[in-house]
Amino acid sequence: MASAAEQMASNISFSNFSKATELKKRLWFTLGALVLFRMLSFVPIPGIDPVAMQQLYATQAGGILSVFNTFSGGALERASIIALGVMPYITASIVVQLMAALYPPWQALRKEGETGRKKLNQYTRYLTVLLTTVQGYFIAVGLEGLGANNNIGAVVDPGMLFRVTATISLVGGTLFLMWIGEQITSRGIGNGISLIIMAGIVAGLPRAIAQLLEGGRTGAMDPAMVVGIVLLVVALVLFICFVERAQRRVLIQYPKRQSARGMVQQERSHLPMKVNIAGVIPPIFASSLLLMPLTVIQMSGAQNNPNASDWLITISTLLQHGAPLYLGLYAAGIVFFCFFYAAVQFNSEETADGLKRHGGFIPGIRPGKATEHYFDYLISRLTVIGSAYLVVICLIPEVLASQMGLAFALGGTSLLIVVNVTMDTVSQIQSHLIAHQYGDLIKKAKLKGARRR
Repeated sequence: MASAAEQMASNISFSNFSKATELKKRLWFTLGALVLFRMLSFVPIPGIDPVAMQQLYATQAGGILSVFNTFSGGALERASIIALGVMPYITASIVVQLMAALYPPWQALRKEGETGRKKLNQYTRYLTVLLTTVQGYFIAVGLEGLGANNNIGAVVDPGMLFRVTATISLVGGTLFLMWIGEQITSRGIGNGISLIIMAGIVAGLPRAIAQLLEGGRTGAMDPAMVVGIVLLVVALVLFICFVERAQRRVLIQYPKRQSARGMVQQERSHLPMKVNIAGVIPPIFASSLLLMPLTVIQMSGAQNNPNASDWLITISTLLQHGAPLYLGLYAAGIVFFCFFYAAVQFNSEETADGLKRHGGFIPGIRPGKATEHYFDYLISRLTVIGSAYLVVICLIPEVLASQMGLAFALGGTSLLIVVNVTMDTVSQIQSHLIAHQYGDLIKKAKLKGARRR
């Protein structure tokens, strides 16, 4: 059943879009910021040979570097100053959220409202700088080592000066992206960090579509298979939209309140609980952990070394994309992080206590501990459905890529991010249009009132 806001948004005439001046300014600002992000992805780190860097990256494709490269829009492949993208900021945000749920002093900060939120945001920025510095230094050292192992001179002048310069460039690029994301959130449309990640993912989509169509034209791929891939992607997008909008609405009742005119009718409300509470965090964490050993093996040069140990070669083979062990561990990791992150995100005890303080209760459930156990029961059931949904979405592209030799333009995680961010952005645009419509109605009401006088 559609909400009142959704029903109103469906009745909005988008012919009023031309009158929404503030909305147009926000959209142009968002577009300009994303264009700037794409331009920065082509600015290389000082001391890098771009041609040699592409050859070097081709030898390391398939590990966690490919995931970062996808999220950064190919910036890592080109050794751009924004090669790390906003992933350090995302990691720092997740760590701070977990600490705010588990560490008592930070729990107190989270309960302080706006002041506590600002302090936690500041801690997130500090942690972002620390993570970017460490990752940037290791990337600089790794570029020197990879170039030496593969006889590719990607670094023009290796040494401590290059490491310092590369680290400073990468830290500055990530912090600038973080600032752009915050500006989009406050002055544009949508969540800025999410839009930057989506822009990086979508940047590689035209090339993938062109390769798919070219394969069908030249006969390298069956035209029926091309049509089947397109239909499968459309079906996955519709399925993601359906599940992401699905909610379990818990009925909350409040006691009747006495007023000057007598007894007021009993109030009712709903507590919405999403089916996919954890969002896209579980697939990102699971894939990063699984691809980490493969990346270490690749960067050490053991994969192409005939004298390497047998167990390193075995690990590299078993953890390849599409391998049965990889698929099994990937699914298990998604399920584990779904339950873990859902438990951190939704605090059943705090929610039950909050309802009890405000006099609210669930019909048929006693306030207090019984309500807390009921919330735990609901979260467990919803997380089972949500984790199964994420496993299906993320494993279908992997199975197709391995068993049928198909290269999916968007992986499961990328598809989830693109669809979720698009839905959130469209919802915010609808909210601005609704606010604009309310403003016009208020102005007309004031004018009519003034004429009657």
